[in-house]
Amino acid sequence: MTGQMKSSNPKPEATPSAANSSLHWSIRPASPSRPLDRLHASCDEKDSKPLSHFLACSLASKTIAVMTHAQLVLMAVNWLRRYQCGIVLAEQVCVSGEMPDAIGWKRASHSVLVECKISRPDFLADRGKPFRQKAELGLGCERFYLVPAGLLCLEELPAGWGLLEVRGRQIEIIRPSSKKMRTSTGLHYEMNLLLASLRRVEIRFEPQTITHFLKWKNRMAEYNRGSLPEGISAQEEEPNFFLEPESAPHLH
Repeated sequence: MTGQMKSSNPKPEATPSAANSSLHWSIRPASPSRPLDRLHASCDEKDSKPLSHFLACSLASKTIAVMTHAQLVLMAVNWLRRYQCGIVLAEQVCVSGEMPDAIGWKRASHSVLVECKISRPDFLADRGKPFRQKAELGLGCERFYLVPAGLLCLEELPAGWGLLEVRGRQIEIIRPSSKKMRTSTGLHYEMNLLLASLRRVEIRFEPQTITHFLKWKNRMAEYNRGSLPEGISAQEEEPNFFLEPESAPHLH
């Protein structure tokens, strides 16, 4: 037998289909020198997907590979502060069992929830939780998923939810959230989450109390003959927009 033996079962290769101007992938036999492991021979032209789909998935997989859930949560916390939330908590649980990856509050007690997902199984598991199945039990006037670029499609999001994507070191709003998702039940659970978090702080201060800690400036003034040391502002001069009159909701 002369010449080089050819394989009788060549692996499939993806090529652009000339019949479609939007550049879809179709399957044809591949030469042994150019195998494509991620495409299956069982695919046919009717199941082909746009090139943009494969590019998005590739980008998502690369982002996931270099990013941890903890890093995503930190990005969510920083984004909430830029989103004008004055108080932000991360990974604190409330009595309903919900533990937001990050949640912040603006003026008028307007809350913004961010759930961080680095994989599709993580996202799908979250959708099955009781407070997702019954949206009225959930936290957040606004609710977002924060994911690597290309991980989710808009059609997969629960009703009213927004989508944030990580692109490089930036977070991009792909779809805004509805701003009135929280019910009275959700507000109750948010109050529980805040109180439970304050209690955790107080436990760490014991035998002192939170009030004792908050009044440290008063004690310092007493020790300093009635005035605070230079560079320290009095409590009434501290910036705290939660104490400003609520003439109208401030959502932006």
